[in-house]
This record gives sequence, C-alpha cells and structure tokens, in this order.
Amino acid sequence: MQFEFAPMEGITTYLYRNAYHRHFTPADKYFTPFIPPNMNKGLNHRERNDVLPEHNSDLPLVPQILTNRADYFLATCHDLQEMGYAEVNLNLGCPSGTVVGKNKGAGFLSELESLEQFLDTIFEESPLRISIKTRIGRYSDEEWPRLLALFCRYPCAELIVHPRIQKDYYKNTPRWEAFLLALEQAPFPVTYNGDLFSTDQLDAIQTACPSLNSVMLGRGLLCNPWLMGGTPNKHTLEEFHGELFEGYQQIMYGDGPTLCKMKGVWTYLIQMFTNYQPYQKIIRKTRHLSEYESTIHSLFRNEALIPGTAYSPEK
Repeated sequence: MQFEFAPMEGITTYLYRNAYHRHFTPADKYFTPFIPPNMNKGLNHRERNDVLPEHNSDLPLVPQILTNRADYFLATCHDLQEMGYAEVNLNLGCPSGTVVGKNKGAGFLSELESLEQFLDTIFEESPLRISIKTRIGRYSDEEWPRLLALFCRYPCAELIVHPRIQKDYYKNTPRWEAFLLALEQAPFPVTYNGDLFSTDQLDAIQTACPSLNSVMLGRGLLCNPWLMGGTPNKHTLEEFHGELFEGYQQIMYGDGPTLCKMKGVWTYLIQMFTNYQPYQKIIRKTRHLSEYESTIHSLFRNEALIPGTAYSPEK
C-alpha cells in the first residue's frame, strides 16, 4: 500500500512537509495546498516559494491547481514545468463555500458541459501529466456515474476519490459504493481519500479491497503523524515541533503570523496528549510567542501521548 499526503491549506506548507518527511515515516507522494491562478495566470510570491525545487528537493511532490479556466491552468503548468515538475493535480474536491460559489473545486462538478470543455483543453495541451482529486458530486451522489464516465475518457495519471458530495463537507459517511465503482471502471490508478484516522481503518480498507494500491491521508496524519508507521514518542514529536516553530520564526514577521501557523498545527496535533483541553484553550488565545513556548513546554513535560487512539477531529 502506498501513502499520499493530502494538502491542507495553511498547514502543509513546504516547512511542514520537509519537517514531517525528516521525522516520521515518509509519504510516497506529497501534494501542495491548491494554487488558485488569477488573471495574471502565473504564481504569486507565496505560491512560488512553496513549490520552489530548492524548498522541496527531497520530496516526491505534486503541485495542486484549483481553477475553472483552462488558460490559467495551462499557464501554471508551464511555470511548473520550468521548475522541473512532471505532474500536476487538478482540485475538483474543495467543498469550501467561497470556492464552490465561483464554480471551482467541487463546485465545478455540477457544470458538466463546461467541465468537459475544460478537461478537453488541458489534457490536449498540458505539458505535464495530470491527476485529478475529486468528490463524487456537488448535490447528489447520483451525479457520480456521469462524472466518472467523463474522467475515464482522459489519460489521468491518477484519480483520487473522496466519496462525499460537496454538500457533505466532512460530515456523513463516505459512500464506499461510489469509490468501488471508480476502482472497477477507471482505466488508470485510483486512490481512496476520506476519514482514515487509525491503523485499524487502514487495515480494514486493505482487507475489503485488496486491489487498492494507494490511499491519501489528510486530517488523520495531522492528528497522528505516526499513522503510516512507527511508534509515537514525545522526543520525536518535540523535535518535529521545534524544527517547524523555528522555521516559521525565520520566515514570518512578528508573533502573530508565526502563532497563526502553529495554532493551525495544534488544531489537530493536540489530541495526541492526555488532558489536552486546558492547553488547547491557552494555545487558541495566546498572542505572544513567549506565552506559547511556555505552554508547549508544559504540555510536553506534564502530559503523555495517548497510545492506540483513533484521533478524529471535529467535522
């Protein structure tokens, strides 16, 4: 079984990816948070910084693009080709209301004619291989058979399926039958994504579907960095945190931006510790790095990691 690290906007930056890759079982593939090309079509400074080869030299990385404009998509592909990338990923899965309202991400799934024209163009003209990350519809899972048939017309490098509709966000149970349909019909590799938070769940999905070659892990890995293997221990986690914290202090200006990044990390990671709730409240409210450092020091000194727990963030 191969493991892919899902992109999480604001969290899985190049600093996070590199620190994770060094301290935990490496993923077979990493995806960047989505790049949303605009009227300038190219990458802005932050996006370019995140995908620069020198910031990702040891990582098997695939940049992800979110747009409904073929010309924007292709312009970004050419920029990435110049950096040495061979593959990009099209985001058709983001359920955010601000994204969907612009008919992007999962919102693009309901615009079947426009989506078909878009895919015709990018698969014909892209200099890079294209994989797709998708949900199974915007309003109903009845949309899925037509969407899947459309995807199967193209030479996808990979189809990553999160078997929920956009309206689900991260609630309700993933629709396993929809994923199995993709696995059965697609002529290219199909990867499962959605609600994998424990090794028991990973074992169960592999048992239920022996032909499955890869899974994509997102929130599960943010909650438990050892989900792909290894034994949780505070020493490794403290080293990982230290590298990440120092890295953000070097590239951020002022306490606020650094704390914003670290608070995003602890939104998920905090659940690994016993009696984490008081620390969680302090971390959320802190405005100064000195208070933050003191809180994290106390957390590591006074609390233990919870063994064998399936972590599940609020949906």
